[in-house]
Amino acid sequence: MERIAAFLLAFALVLPAPALSADLLVAQAANYTAIMQNEIIPAFEKATGLTVQATYASTGKLYGQIVNGAPFDMLLAADEIRPEKLHADGLAQEPFVYATGQVVLWSRSKALCDGGWKSALTNPAVKKIAIANTETAPYGASAMQALQAAGLWDAVQPRLVFGQSISHAFQFASTGAADAGFVAFSSVFTDEGAKGCYQVVDEAPPVVQAGCILKSAPNPEAAARFAEFLLSPEVQAFKKQYGYN
Repeated sequence: MERIAAFLLAFALVLPAPALSADLLVAQAANYTAIMQNEIIPAFEKATGLTVQATYASTGKLYGQIVNGAPFDMLLAADEIRPEKLHADGLAQEPFVYATGQVVLWSRSKALCDGGWKSALTNPAVKKIAIANTETAPYGASAMQALQAAGLWDAVQPRLVFGQSISHAFQFASTGAADAGFVAFSSVFTDEGAKGCYQVVDEAPPVVQAGCILKSAPNPEAAARFAEFLLSPEVQAFKKQYGYN
């Protein structure tokens, strides 16, 4: 009990003050940051009068926080595995799919988009390639599967730069810390993403993203309203704008 209490105290200390008074605390996979911040949360708050605070990180990291007692109301993951496991372990209600994403190869250098993504990786100018953690970030795992399917995984490993999350991988590529990066398609629709070019990685499995309301949710009613809103026509329109199905 003392260990859990210490964890909760540490978790509270890293949250901004508004989060502690928000009506809903969401553990959100990092790839969904832009659409959540720019579209979904503002629209939900306007429609309901409820306040939402989201914490953005890799799915694996958020899952670890939840099983250790972090006081989230819901998890919006970048996979189906963690929500299903939380449900199977009696920690969450039945999961639901809220989005499906795609991996793309993105670069600030538009010359790298003249050919396919595989030929771009063989370009001598590409010395560092950003990718999300393949164990904790589903988009990183999907990119790894694409590289393996193309027979390139072993060849590119010395040049890989691993981000903690898919947004971290995009940060590497967009700042020039990496020459190209495997990122979420949604990154393309941000202001920074528009400055570069991209190629869809067809060999990367689609990333099916599921969510679940935690049984320990401090605000289960608000979480249920938010889950319903995520499946509304308004949010469906937002998803199309950001490259999600």
